[in-house]
Amino acid sequence: MKNIVALLLIILFSCSSANAEQKYLGRLSTNRVASDSTSNPVGQYGSTVSSTSINNPVGQFGSSVSSNSANNPVAMDTPKLYSQDGKYLGRVSSNPVDPDSISNPVGRYGSPVSVDSVNNPVGRYGSAVSSESANNPLATNAPRIVYDGDN
Repeated sequence: MKNIVALLLIILFSCSSANAEQKYLGRLSTNRVASDSTSNPVGQYGSTVSSTSINNPVGQFGSSVSSNSANNPVAMDTPKLYSQDGKYLGRVSSNPVDPDSISNPVGRYGSPVSVDSVNNPVGRYGSAVSSESANNPLATNAPRIVYDGDN
C-alpha cells in the first residue's frame, strides 16, 4: 500500500512539474511598442540578447542550431502559438516541411488561405486590421508563444 501511495505521489509531482516547464515567450506581433511583442527590440521577448526571445541569435529559441529554435529550419520541438482564447495556431518555426509550422506554405498553420494561419492576409490571425493578428502593428491580443518542451 505504501508503494502505491508513493507511486501516486511521484506521478502527481511529475504532472505538476511538467506544467511548470511551460515558458511564455511573448506575442508574435509586429507591434514595436507592446512590452511583450517579439517585434519590440528593447522588450524581453523581442530583444536580441534576452534568453526568452526568438530573436536572440545564440539563444535556445532563436539560434539557427537549437532544436527548440524558431529559426532552425530543421527543428521539430519549437515553441507553440496560441490565440487569445487558447486555440492552437501551430509552431513558431522556420521549418517549411513540419506540418504544424507557420512557415509551411501548404500546411494548416502556414498556408495563406487557412483560417488558422498567421499568414492569411484576410484572416483573424494574419490580417493587418484584426486585434488578434500577428501582422497588425496595433494589435493588443496577438497570438501568444509558449514553449512547453513537449514535442
